[in-house]
Amino acid sequence: MPDFLHYPDRETLMENIAEDVAELLAETIEAKGTATLAVPGGTTPAPFLRLLSQEDIEWENVRVMLTDERFVPETSERSNTRLLRETLLQGKAAAATLVPLYLEGDRPEEVLADLEAGVRAALPLDVCVLGMGADMHTASLFPGADRLAEALDTDAVLLPMRAPDAPEPRITLTAPVLRAAAHIKVLITGPDKKTALEKALIEGPITEAPIRTILEAPTEVEVYYAD
Repeated sequence: MPDFLHYPDRETLMENIAEDVAELLAETIEAKGTATLAVPGGTTPAPFLRLLSQEDIEWENVRVMLTDERFVPETSERSNTRLLRETLLQGKAAAATLVPLYLEGDRPEEVLADLEAGVRAALPLDVCVLGMGADMHTASLFPGADRLAEALDTDAVLLPMRAPDAPEPRITLTAPVLRAAAHIKVLITGPDKKTALEKALIEGPITEAPIRTILEAPTEVEVYYAD
């Protein structure tokens, strides 16, 4: 059962998760010399990413990657990499190393091997922050996705993913990579997602609620929530 941290408002939530992640990164750098951070895309985490960029840690020793990416160029407003550059990789945090989840190509399968090589070199994840949709997806592990079963149980670290509700193909870290993170934090806001989380905490097939694979991870999982 994950720890559920309920904050009075979103501003306080974003401040706290930014401080907590920065503290974990600093501790990891002190212990290992480097730290690898995975963060979600989308609009919800943007305030957290901006606040995290202001934290005074040794960003030159941090590797940053997305938990998943839409297969679109950075010129697209739907690019999570673009969002990452505009929010987290600013100021002090611009010194961090970005591990890409997108390369130019016609199909994600064409560039997967090159992307996977970079990701493998940065693993394991030290801190992994994930979002969750009202449909209980996390990263690009969507209910009904074409390769969901494989993504839940595979030796691969990345997979292309296509889902009925996703307008474009995706590339996602696989469930074993996400679950193996030393520290896992789930960031959600709004009553719809709280209801979805409560549903996911009820026992049932992971394929119907892929977030379950994260909530049942062997390490401690903390859920950060505000209305």
